[in-house]
Amino acid sequence: MSIDRRDFIKLAAGTGLISVIPAFAANSKKKTIGRVVIIGGGFAGATAAKYLSMWGQGRVEVVVIEQNAQFVSCPVSNLILGGSKQLDDITFGYGMLKSHYDIRWVNDQVTGIDPQAKKINMVRGVMTYDKLIIAPGVDFIYAQLPMLQSSDAQVQVPHAWKAGEQTVNLRKQLEAMADGGVFVISIPKVPFRCPPGPYERVCQVAFYLQQHKPKSKIIVLDANPEIVSKKGLFTKVWAEMYAGMVDYRPNSTVVDVDVATRTVQTEFETVKADVLNIIPPQRAGKPAQMVGAANIDKRWCEVDFLTYESKVIPDVHIIGDSVSAALPKSAHMATSQARICANAIIYLMNNEMPDATPVFANTCYSYVNDTMAMHVANVYRYDAEKKIMVSAESGGVSDKPSEEEGNYARYWAQNIWSDALT
Repeated sequence: MSIDRRDFIKLAAGTGLISVIPAFAANSKKKTIGRVVIIGGGFAGATAAKYLSMWGQGRVEVVVIEQNAQFVSCPVSNLILGGSKQLDDITFGYGMLKSHYDIRWVNDQVTGIDPQAKKINMVRGVMTYDKLIIAPGVDFIYAQLPMLQSSDAQVQVPHAWKAGEQTVNLRKQLEAMADGGVFVISIPKVPFRCPPGPYERVCQVAFYLQQHKPKSKIIVLDANPEIVSKKGLFTKVWAEMYAGMVDYRPNSTVVDVDVATRTVQTEFETVKADVLNIIPPQRAGKPAQMVGAANIDKRWCEVDFLTYESKVIPDVHIIGDSVSAALPKSAHMATSQARICANAIIYLMNNEMPDATPVFANTCYSYVNDTMAMHVANVYRYDAEKKIMVSAESGGVSDKPSEEEGNYARYWAQNIWSDALT
């Protein structure tokens, strides 16, 4: 499979709609064929709800259970640290999604799931389903760093890996830091949400410090042996745009933290920070754990890539960051999986076979300052023999960051927000 690079970039800069085109439109005159409940209203869950409602044309009852009243985008959130975005810029309501599509929206928190009875327990009620989609994002693992689990500790040492108030808190800590201070970021071993994200964060913090606190320093404690995404690009940016500011230390797993003094202990050294940002190891979100779908190392969910049905729990489909796959855990990937899953569920509920050859694109942009960005992109197709999604001969990475790619990144974000929420 080959796609012209220019056409691919145009495609990938949008929403990746090559991922799914339904083979039929359901007959709206027929009776309802079942209820699909979606837990989670993030990129994956919101997109799945939209396309189930749109393609089901009234024949599928679609219910979303989401505990948050607003949608906060993780993509672009690092720019809050750099100072070119505010939290309001990446916060959206669900109003247009609710008004444009026949979706029942339940603002509640899931407390338990009984897959045998097909029942979901919530704080304020109970919901039954015929098919369940779980789009829970990620949960954090604090087994090795229990001192960071409390809300008080996370005020002192924010992870800011779920965009929101923690992101704002981390920005305020940077603003309060004296010129000549040390910002320390700890990156967990892969897999984790958004592989380029921590390295983009380093760029954004460096951009802010360069303008306002140029005597300051950044120490990157990476548990991985090397930068896991866009290595050459990030290395060059740090060396040229932020020369002398970024101290990158691979194979640096954090084993202990003194929250009060913001002191980190790795296997080899002790590092003192003025501002400390520890991104914990991650696993499938709590609803996936509740239902027993996190069967890979008790962390990630094994699925059938034609339908995203769990390999261990029938009629439960997992999409987004919780999926076990040798693929990036990204917003673009989540929306692509959501379309395939929605399309497949409509087929299955009609006792028909889903698309046997799904294809989708994934793109991830990283801003290196307030206007310049760079990307990595690829197309993935289903391999029937291996029964996984594999990389096709398309895509690639930027030659260098540029303002043109910064514009592409802005359009990409606007498109994916619009596709998921309107």
